[in-house]
Amino acid sequence: MKNLAKISGLAVALAVAALPVLAQDAPAEAAAPAMVPTDTVWILNTLLFLIGGFLVFWMAAGFAMLEAGLVRSKNVTMQLLKNVMLFSIACTMYYLIGYNLMYPLGSWSIGSDETGGYLGAFAVAVLEAVGVGADAVDDYSYASTGSDFFFQVMFCATTASIVSGTLAERIKLWPFLIFTIVLTAIIYPIVGSWKWGGGFLDSQFGFLDFAGSTVVHSTGGWAALAGVLVLGPRLGKYKDGRVHPMPGSNLTLATLGTFILWLGWFGFNGASQLAMGSIGDAADISRIFVNTNAAAAGGAIAAMLMTQVLYKKPDLTMVLNGALAGLVSITAEPLTPSIGAATLIGALGGVIVVFAIPMLDKMKIDDVVGAIPVHLICGIWGTLAVPLTNSDATFGGQIISIVIVGAFTFTVSLIVWFILKAVMGIRAPEEDEMMGLDKAELGMEAYPEFKV
Repeated sequence: MKNLAKISGLAVALAVAALPVLAQDAPAEAAAPAMVPTDTVWILNTLLFLIGGFLVFWMAAGFAMLEAGLVRSKNVTMQLLKNVMLFSIACTMYYLIGYNLMYPLGSWSIGSDETGGYLGAFAVAVLEAVGVGADAVDDYSYASTGSDFFFQVMFCATTASIVSGTLAERIKLWPFLIFTIVLTAIIYPIVGSWKWGGGFLDSQFGFLDFAGSTVVHSTGGWAALAGVLVLGPRLGKYKDGRVHPMPGSNLTLATLGTFILWLGWFGFNGASQLAMGSIGDAADISRIFVNTNAAAAGGAIAAMLMTQVLYKKPDLTMVLNGALAGLVSITAEPLTPSIGAATLIGALGGVIVVFAIPMLDKMKIDDVVGAIPVHLICGIWGTLAVPLTNSDATFGGQIISIVIVGAFTFTVSLIVWFILKAVMGIRAPEEDEMMGLDKAELGMEAYPEFKV
């Protein structure tokens, strides 16, 4: 009780200390455009997309390291291979189909830099059927089409990465990769079009999701939840009415992965400003960086305090997921909160994760890396938090958009998983799972000199 009192007192002190920060000025109103040459604006905007894109690319390494550290040593190679392949598949399928579904008539066509795009007519027809009109045309006069594509494809790959860790250690390789094709070519682009491609969530409900707490993270989380329900838990995870922990192989890698993701998130959120050609845009990007960082820190601190209270010892894996939860929570609106508010939004995300992970275990939903609490649940929380700091958003518009995205993604994903299960099976045989998928499916191990 003494420790609890001390921690509670510390939390109150931190909240009081944050009050002056919470009262800081909101972002300044957009000033009159500065007299900047058009070519310079175009170059700066293109540079923003390219820098943001390669920072988000670096998140692929973060997911790979995080998952490699949180799975058991006998499945590390499989996770690394899945992460390399899902990224490669996402880039290819988004190029061939997904980008045109998401941005009809404004896509990058094969072999050229012109609008119109490969499969453009098909994209328009499909999007009209699912709620996006043919007038959703992007204007690329403000930046290079190639830089825009490069930035957008990294978001698509991030969505696929979320699914990988949840289903680790018992899903077969090829069914997972086939699902990745569907997710990156169809599911994610359609969801993205509803908000960022001129679709009905944006036009009819005023849905605000700055960098994708729902469009990216919850979409990946819903797909992962559908998959884990069809796949089932790992052997021995839930036995005799108890949860049996299965510690990861390398917390050093998991920590490195978290810091890599933290770094990549500056590109994820910062470049979602989509413009860097004015003083106002540069100031906003700076503010987004600061708030993104503050939310991650708040999530990590909150997770550590909560695990100390609940378990009498800090839990590193919870702290890592707490930081990621803070990042997901602030992604829906990283510009309008004050630094203090961003910290508190992230902190609540960290608290959510600490309670959500054991809650899933009680429901016998085996999420190996905690991706569903981090990306799905905190993605929902971050989206709901937008009206708290941005008066342009409404709770009604945010809620109905969350429900629509969740219903569509979960239903389609569930159907795809069931089809894959019926046609080719998605779960590794019991003996392969016990041996480890590294040896059983790949014939190689990440740590060949280490024997249990």
